[in-house]
Amino acid sequence: MVTFSAYKLPAVLFFIIAALLLSCATTGPGGKKSFVIIPSSQEVAIGAGMAEEVEKTQKVLQDSSWQTYLNEVGQKIVAVCDRTDIEYHFTVIESDQVNAFAAPGGFVYFYTGLLRHMENEAEMAAVMAHEISHVVARHGVKRLQAALGVGLAYELVFGNDASAVVETAIQVGMSLVFSGYSRDNEKEADNFGIYYMVKAGYDPHGAIGMFDKLAALGDEGDSNVFERLTVSHPETQERIANAKAQIAGMQPLPADLTLGARRYLQMLKRLPTVSPPTGASGS
Repeated sequence: MVTFSAYKLPAVLFFIIAALLLSCATTGPGGKKSFVIIPSSQEVAIGAGMAEEVEKTQKVLQDSSWQTYLNEVGQKIVAVCDRTDIEYHFTVIESDQVNAFAAPGGFVYFYTGLLRHMENEAEMAAVMAHEISHVVARHGVKRLQAALGVGLAYELVFGNDASAVVETAIQVGMSLVFSGYSRDNEKEADNFGIYYMVKAGYDPHGAIGMFDKLAALGDEGDSNVFERLTVSHPETQERIANAKAQIAGMQPLPADLTLGARRYLQMLKRLPTVSPPTGASGS
């Protein structure tokens, strides 16, 4: 009698079947599920490695009050998001770049150049919720597993020397983190982000304010926040219109939502001044 044995299947086919059975992960509000091969433990290991690389080349802001403040706002969003199987880390980078990004595994970075353009805590919460939404939806790790291919993903999950593959994944991840997400990924993060910021107690009009500010910067900024919004791009106007429609559909909004302008403006005074252009001489 011939019996079916998983061991007679080619390794990659067995991996795919196992992944299909085991890897349906929550990736959004309402219990949305997606196929994700790389488990959370490996995602966090890759994200931690990427965080080490970021902090080797970027200057972490030496202001514990700002680091605490960013973490406080971030944890408010985390508390209402749909992914709590990981620990989230929030860090301010001292740089004039207008930027923020999230690495896989919940490592979120804000640049002082972006923070200076904000006027209230709700605008910061809007960007925070957007970046956390990328982590919830596992956009980064999905791109990473696609870039690694089935063979390396198999080695990462089932291989005898996963640490070597993690190192490869870290380097691949670093090349992907600043390259931007797809239009669909950004629309999804927009949608989740507004939902989460309202649940966390923030006025969602802060998201519209942030959209408008970044769109006005256009190519003057070096931002990949919200995927380089530019006033002249039709998709920018579409995303702003979608956000306004989403907010309209959430009416009536809770009466106690906050913008948090007073506290934010106080914290804004603590940020270091803008660096002079290279080659500028003092008076």
